[in-house]
Amino acid sequence: MFTRRKKVLLAGGTAALTLSALLTAGLGSSAQADDLVTHREFQVNCTVNHRAGDDPIVFPNLPGASHDHSFVGNRTTNAATTLDSLKAAGAYATTCLNPDDLSAYWWPTMFRGNQPVNQTWHQTIYYKSGIHDYRAVRPFPPGLRYVVGSPTATQEDFRTAPGAVEGWECGDSAHNWDFPANCPAGTQLNIRYQAPSCWNGRDLDSPDHKSHMAYPVNGSCPSSHPKPVPMLEFKIAFPADGNVTDVRLASGRGYTWHYDFFNAWDEQTLAALVSHCINGGLQCNSKGFDLYKPERGQVLGDNYRLPGRP
Repeated sequence: MFTRRKKVLLAGGTAALTLSALLTAGLGSSAQADDLVTHREFQVNCTVNHRAGDDPIVFPNLPGASHDHSFVGNRTTNAATTLDSLKAAGAYATTCLNPDDLSAYWWPTMFRGNQPVNQTWHQTIYYKSGIHDYRAVRPFPPGLRYVVGSPTATQEDFRTAPGAVEGWECGDSAHNWDFPANCPAGTQLNIRYQAPSCWNGRDLDSPDHKSHMAYPVNGSCPSSHPKPVPMLEFKIAFPADGNVTDVRLASGRGYTWHYDFFNAWDEQTLAALVSHCINGGLQCNSKGFDLYKPERGQVLGDNYRLPGRP
């Protein structure tokens, strides 16, 4: 698993480079400075925009067929969502800072008793390299979608899953494979969980919504899934503290944590971020800027878009 990272600011940085200069500079400097590479990532930051009992991957065109989910990203996501509908929403139709990330992300809603726990701030989703050769990672193909984790998992399934990081965390308490009974006042329940990052190169989905993806083996993609794509790591925070014995997910206990992803990024924007930040061995914020290596430049402008886009 990856070690804890230094904090990355969500804003700031230098003026955006032209895309061609950026890609040349990013790949060139990474090849010359592997010993300086500590991270290979960028982050997206999105707020929850609605809740619904929909799941367009598992229950397409069946509104209300799922347990309750909290949706971030594309504002139009519903049971009938397709790649075309996500794209048709157009730039800025998202609650992510990046207007050209029209992807949909969702997870089971958390409840305290019968009341939903409202997440009012930006949640963080990291796009990272899941393999040792970070320069081989390529962007997701349009329309790729999958489910990570399982609403039917047992506690042992959750603890031993390849995507598990530290289970549920609050305060100094970690490695909780179900919700802890108490969280210190003023803290929150956090979960980090990693997605598979090897694609079979053919299918945008599969009958179980998982088999077209695989986790790396010993730092490389297996021959059955030879295409390395970004590894998503959802880092999700819920404002719940004190006695949390009344906390549950819409899917059940804490070990039923899971999430869904439906890619609808603008292809040029995603390619620029992957090239500069992941292939370039940087620790980028949502603008593609590494606070600790400012000389490497910034992918996006202050509007979180490629240069020249209003």
